[in-house]
Amino acid sequence: METSLAILAGIFGLGTTELVVILIILLVLFGGAKLPGLAKGLGQSIKEFKKATDEDEATAKPDAENKVDPKDTHGNS
Repeated sequence: METSLAILAGIFGLGTTELVVILIILLVLFGGAKLPGLAKGLGQSIKEFKKATDEDEATAKPDAENKVDPKDTHGNS
């Protein structure tokens, strides 16, 4: 299971150095007290996004299974 930082790095193509710099900037801007709340909110957002994409894929699969072949609909006998 990937961590949220690894997921963000994969999405935005960021390396470890860039993530550390961003973390330091966030620490300076928001302070140590607010960072846990921000991280929790980010984690919940990623969790909800994954859940929504999984649900979307689950609803798309039955449609693909019931796909009608166009050759069968033109009355070829």
